[in-house]
Amino acid sequence: MAGIRRVLVANRGEIALRVVRACHNAGLEAVAVYSDADRDSRWVRLADDAVHIGASAATKSYLNADALLDAARTSGADAVHPGYGFLSENGEFARRVADAGLRFVGPPASVIETMGDKAAARASAQEADVPVVPGTGPMADEAAAASAADGIGFPLLVKAAAGGGGRGIRPVGSPDELAAVLKTARAEARAAFGDDTVYLERAVPGARHIEVQVLADEHGNVVHAYERDCSVQRRRQKLIEEAPAPDLAPGLRAEITAAATRLAAHVGYRGAGTVEFLLSRDGDFHFLEMNTRIQVEHPITECVTGLDLVAEQLRIAAGEPLSVRQEDIVLEGAAVELRINAEDPDQGFMPAPGELSRFDLPGGPGVRVDTGLVAGDRISPFYDSMIAKLVCSGADRDQALGRAEQAVRELAIEGVATTRSLHGALLAAPEVRAGGVHTAWLEDWLAEAR
Repeated sequence: MAGIRRVLVANRGEIALRVVRACHNAGLEAVAVYSDADRDSRWVRLADDAVHIGASAATKSYLNADALLDAARTSGADAVHPGYGFLSENGEFARRVADAGLRFVGPPASVIETMGDKAAARASAQEADVPVVPGTGPMADEAAAASAADGIGFPLLVKAAAGGGGRGIRPVGSPDELAAVLKTARAEARAAFGDDTVYLERAVPGARHIEVQVLADEHGNVVHAYERDCSVQRRRQKLIEEAPAPDLAPGLRAEITAAATRLAAHVGYRGAGTVEFLLSRDGDFHFLEMNTRIQVEHPITECVTGLDLVAEQLRIAAGEPLSVRQEDIVLEGAAVELRINAEDPDQGFMPAPGELSRFDLPGGPGVRVDTGLVAGDRISPFYDSMIAKLVCSGADRDQALGRAEQAVRELAIEGVATTRSLHGALLAAPEVRAGGVHTAWLEDWLAEAR
């Protein structure tokens, strides 16, 4: 690829391995980075080069921009792929990468910052004629919030402007609760994001979470790769995702995907990104947020479109045009992804670090497993608890779900508690089989099961 020969993979785990493989498939060299805890990891072994970046704690390694930039410089990399999480949506990091003369595999820093500020993202969506949930801009004080809340109506949500990944959100059921929730939400936002700016948004009970995959290059090409349904969530963290979204009328699909590409074009997007929407019970959709990176659930989109999204990211970063036009992207079949986490559902989903003494992976037609681990590895307490993604596809939704059930039965994990059994139970639940569950369904289901 013109302009890119060597890519620093500024991440860890399965996404680091995914990027290493994409680099090799594109004829590029991949440089891994690793903390003390990840010294002997699989993605480190498979990369062309590897650089130690610090202690096990993420703040001393994968969140240390200085260490990552030093690694890029000493390894001779000419591009940086941030994966997801860590610094992938940090505008300042993207800016520093560009200032160092390197290609950032993602959108420009200014776009990351605009879409990372949830209030600014709402404003951009409105400018692009994309529907948003009724809400406000940043709230200056309690009196302004109380006045705005009366106009929005209850229930509503207090949201951190700098939030993301489901964090920084607090529900408010009545006017009497607003002052206390505002205070708590500001304190949480300040602690988590270093910014206590909050805004108000009407709650949409019973909504589905629909997200659209977009790709955009510097030549003005913007396409979508259809949608995913990510409504099976616990505390706004996804456990199961599907592509395409079940029971979505063709006309509604066309409206949602058009809105996503319209927004991407409006903000000058570049790279792979995801525009997230809430789909209400009455069929109205509203902009939620934009993730300016590759998503954890990107494999199911690859399964139903035939695209290699990480390869497209690398092409775009190299200044090349997209490899496909919109008319080339066709939905075929269905796919489902299960996030297998090292958590104990019987203990309030408490993280369960430890040694992975047994790790037998499923296989067969339509079964893909994305993981950075092998038997004998240790699940570290320092990072996210996801240990594998089971990605199962088929000619239709029933076949994809059936293959997912078989994959869960074949998956054997010993040494740490996991969500494997929970996923088996979820796949058997009539509501999941029927499709179209809302974002609060799983928590209601878990409460009834206790």
